[in-house]
Amino acid sequence: MDRSAPPPRELLTIAIEVARHAAATAYRMRVEGVSVAATKSTVTDVVTAADRAVERQVLDALRRLRPGDAVLGEEYGTTQAGPVTPGGVRWIVDPIDGTVNYLYGLPYCAVSLAAEVDGVVVAGVVRNVHTGEEWTATAGGGAWRDGVRLRCSGETDLGQALVGTGFGYDAGRRAHQASVVAGLIASVRDIRRLGAAALDLCLVAEGRLDAYFEKGLSAWDQAAGGLIAAEAGARVAGLAGHPAGPDLVIAAPPALFAGLHDRLAALDASGGP
Repeated sequence: MDRSAPPPRELLTIAIEVARHAAATAYRMRVEGVSVAATKSTVTDVVTAADRAVERQVLDALRRLRPGDAVLGEEYGTTQAGPVTPGGVRWIVDPIDGTVNYLYGLPYCAVSLAAEVDGVVVAGVVRNVHTGEEWTATAGGGAWRDGVRLRCSGETDLGQALVGTGFGYDAGRRAHQASVVAGLIASVRDIRRLGAAALDLCLVAEGRLDAYFEKGLSAWDQAAGGLIAAEAGARVAGLAGHPAGPDLVIAAPPALFAGLHDRLAALDASGGP
């Protein structure tokens, strides 16, 4: 990391402050009532007015606290005051991860905010909008929730693993993902689809899920949660030595990773639309 970059802990302090205020806004707007503002990839892939308002709040706060940093957000794309120089910071924000849960009032959605330096995520926070649960991590500094350092599951038998996953919004992709689940479910304890990737990764970090996989995640879905899971001891990667990315994200303890990886590869989990 370029020495001009602030220490990860300093970036995390900023991220926590911004995420807490953003989560409070999201919660208030949900209590007041929320409606669909637009759709994205399909008619079921919704954006609420709160998604846009919360991301705008985050952008304004980061502009005030860290003028000149770049920001990549789900709703407004990339914004920055100048070029990202070596050692420069880029923030990655998902204003409400789990928007459909948020729309329906299901208490499983979160604000996710990460800081990236030279292409490496070095700090991240995920805060549940409804419960206030908050997970944090810095590169090399461990993963934490409520002052307790987190460790991922110690499960070593894939057949006893509770595995989380998620589905895309395109009908063809969902059909392929359903076939993967059908092929995997007999090889694990059970499968959960909870609806917010950032929170799923945090559950892996503390062993409330043994493992997690999903195709189609964007940077804002996994940046903070992926760091938190990795700092808790999970291996976070894609298939065949590729990094975690849109083709596939797998997060699992080292003892489970190879078995889950090989099963997902055999099921063509990164394939389909």
